[in-house]
Amino acid sequence: MKGARPCVGCGALVPDIGGPTHRYIGASPGCWEIYGEVLGREYEDYSRFAPVHRLTVDAYAAQHPGTPSPQAVGSVGVHLIRLHLQLERGLPHDHANAAMLHISSRLKKDFVWLDPPDHLGDLTVLHVSEAGNPDDHAERVRAWARSVWEAWSPHHETVRRWAGG
Repeated sequence: MKGARPCVGCGALVPDIGGPTHRYIGASPGCWEIYGEVLGREYEDYSRFAPVHRLTVDAYAAQHPGTPSPQAVGSVGVHLIRLHLQLERGLPHDHANAAMLHISSRLKKDFVWLDPPDHLGDLTVLHVSEAGNPDDHAERVRAWARSVWEAWSPHHETVRRWAGG
C-alpha cells in the first residue's frame, strides 16, 4: 500500500492520512476511516448485520485501547465484557448488550486499567473491510472478534469476574 503506515492501535498497515480519530480510542486516522466504512456497511443493512455489529464495535475498541484515562479504562472494560458474553457465554447480541449495560452501570467505577497485550490479535478491521458479501463480512467479524478476545487472554479472569462469572 503506497503511503501506508502501521496503525498506532492495531498495527495494521493503513493509509497514512490526516484526519479525525477518536478522543480516547488509540487509532490512526487511516484505520479510523476504514472502521467508519465498515460501520457504514453495517448500518446500510442493519437488520442483516445486527447480530455482528456489536462484535465489530467491541473488537475495534478492544484492539485500540488507547492510553490510561477514565474513558479508556471504561471503554476497554465494557467492550471486553461484551466480547466475553457473546463469545464465551454465547449470549445473543441483544442480550449481551443489555447484560453489559447492567454490569457497567454497577461496576464501571471499579474497572481498572488492563495493560494491553503486546499483540492485539492477528486479524484487524482490514480483514473485515475486504469482505466480498454480507455472509463473508459476518464471518470475518466473528473471526476478528475471536482473535481480539484471545489476544486479551491474560486478562480473561478479570473480565469474567467483572461479568459475574
